Amino acid sequence: MLDWVTQVVVAIADACGSTPYEVRAVLGLLMVAVACGVVGSLVIGNRMAFFSDAMAHTAMAGVTLAVLGMVVFAGVRTVNDAEPYRWTIPLVMAVVGAVVGLVIAVIQEKTALSSDTVIGVFFALALGFAGLLLPALQAKARIPLEEILFGQLFTLDDVRLLTLLGMAVAALLLIGLRYNGLLIGSFNPSLANSRGIPVRWNNYLFVVLLAVVVNLSVYAVGVLLINALLVVPAAAAANVSRNLRQMFWVTLAGCVGCAVVGYRVSTTTVIAIGDVELSPGPSGAVVVTCVVWFFLSLLVRAILRRFFGLAPLHDPATCSHDHGDGQYLHRH
Repeated sequence: MLDWVTQVVVAIADACGSTPYEVRAVLGLLMVAVACGVVGSLVIGNRMAFFSDAMAHTAMAGVTLAVLGMVVFAGVRTVNDAEPYRWTIPLVMAVVGAVVGLVIAVIQEKTALSSDTVIGVFFALALGFAGLLLPALQAKARIPLEEILFGQLFTLDDVRLLTLLGMAVAALLLIGLRYNGLLIGSFNPSLANSRGIPVRWNNYLFVVLLAVVVNLSVYAVGVLLINALLVVPAAAAANVSRNLRQMFWVTLAGCVGCAVVGYRVSTTTVIAIGDVELSPGPSGAVVVTCVVWFFLSLLVRAILRRFFGLAPLHDPATCSHDHGDGQYLHRH
């Protein structure tokens, strides 16, 4: 399988006059953008921005557990010893994220605590656990923390690329099969239950999917930036979309478009500060592009209201709500 992936990457690089490292970076970024795009609108619709941020930071706990397993069970004592086991890191990160996400969801159901309180507790736990052990463990396995914090597209190998491909395909399939149930359950659980839709299990499934997408995307985009790619394009889509289905497609297009534009900016732009010239990091450039798209969507929203008397989805100025008719709502 890996030989096939390598052959495809090399063939694309030869056809484009590029290098395999650049091809892996672009493909990996596109897969992350697709996965974030298909779940982003539901993250916004379910008000799970803080939850997704907590999932990103559980990646630090996942890395810590993975390295701890290397040291205790595989006898890793040097950097070279750790190399054969590096593939376990994203796997453990995804599992830890999914378990933590499910525990948060269950505790929210069983207690009267607000969701942000429960999430904050696990947010602190994940970072505290990582801070407790990771500095000492890093001396054994030499895990590059800068890759986890800010992402490093150009170090993607074929294993990670194949993992990101599987993540994107799984996200597309699960959302494609469950989208209607997830959508109805997000804004009217009673209606969903009356129609026999398993709201609770759909929520659990979405939590696991979100945790996996976030944790597997960390090496490409970084802990500090992945939440922006999940939330900002979806927020921009809410400004210009007429209904929830349109918001889904605009979010997906916005994620992919911002990924392409941001990567292009990072490879063609040089920032001159005095006598120093700096090349923007691709992950940061993608996130900044997402933010620019968000502010442009505010301008589009204002134009729609001012010149056409129409209000996009969730416009507080007109108290608009989506009725599924695919049209903007006129001013009251």
